[in-house]
Amino acid sequence: MADAIRVLLVDDHQVVRRGLRTFLEVQDDIEVVGEAADGAEGVALAGELRPDVILMDVRMPGMDGVEALRRLREPGRHARVLIVTSFTEQRTVVPALRAGAAGYVYKDIDPDALAGAIRSVHAGHVLLQAEVAHALLAQEENQPGQGRAGSLTDREREVLGLIADGRSNREIARALVLSEKTVKTHVSNILMKLDLSDRTQAALWAVRHGLST
Repeated sequence: MADAIRVLLVDDHQVVRRGLRTFLEVQDDIEVVGEAADGAEGVALAGELRPDVILMDVRMPGMDGVEALRRLREPGRHARVLIVTSFTEQRTVVPALRAGAAGYVYKDIDPDALAGAIRSVHAGHVLLQAEVAHALLAQEENQPGQGRAGSLTDREREVLGLIADGRSNREIARALVLSEKTVKTHVSNILMKLDLSDRTQAALWAVRHGLST
């Protein structure tokens, strides 16, 4: 299990955490390293256990998932957060993704698909179910990054299109025959030029502007 993906479960329902743990513990490449019942406990355990991926609900007593996401984006914290919830409303989906979630899936997701989602998020992908992407696209008029497309170079547009296709930096580097360091520089420049905060927003920007394949 030395190379296993370290996962932290954050959900206020014990039965949900138990079900997730039971399934994930049979995966050869995934290790559940801890559980938390609310956002505050999740943030604290993330600092202590240093998980690779956090599975987190949005609505919890005390500190909710959105505030926890904001705390988890502080310097020195590197875990990627996959929201696993039953809430589908735009007013829940959009704030979570804008706060930095790497993906958003619903609790009725097929177990094998959930394991795949964890692996995908860990690999650096942005994971959005179709309904979630639609909810974000419906907020286009409120999204940042408008009117600055002309500032992107041709190469940055290529990178942005591959981000929208869910490619990780490593995959983008291979596709464009670049070093990962160069891809990271392009990604940073894209976010700065478009005034975006993360890859999720970049992916949605690319979809809205027809840069995805």
